[in-house]
Amino acid sequence: MERLYSPWRSQYIEGIGETKECFLCKAYKEKDDEKNLVVYRGKNAFVIMNLFPYNAGHLMVCPNQHIGDFTVLDKETLCEISELTQKMVKLLKITLNPDGFNLGYNLGRAAGAGLEDHIHNHIVPRWIGDTNFMPVLGEVRVISQDLKQIYNKLKENLEKVL
Repeated sequence: MERLYSPWRSQYIEGIGETKECFLCKAYKEKDDEKNLVVYRGKNAFVIMNLFPYNAGHLMVCPNQHIGDFTVLDKETLCEISELTQKMVKLLKITLNPDGFNLGYNLGRAAGAGLEDHIHNHIVPRWIGDTNFMPVLGEVRVISQDLKQIYNKLKENLEKVL
């Protein structure tokens, strides 16, 4: 089996530059959705764009409460996160037309969680051929679209999926 290493992710995983306050809680509390890239706010969960995306349109669905243990989510919040994940997949299909998706949680630092104390479900749009030599050789991830442009497109199409 061949292994490809991604040392550029170590700063994110190790939390270099971490602040004391949870960035998800901060974005939720601030109410400045455009600045914080909050796409949608629900009763128990919200959707935010990933500031360090794997691909264009990388979203995270998060509980409104600061919860780090997936097993203690109440049924209502768990259902809302699942429903929002489904709606955001539809939104990304309409807006960005990806060929597929990666969905999932990174629970615990060993599993790659950069933020262990506030769980979040990742939605990563994927396109055929979206991986290339840049991350491997150049330690650079190329995101082909501006975050704010994607944010605005997502907001324009949001009513189509809600």
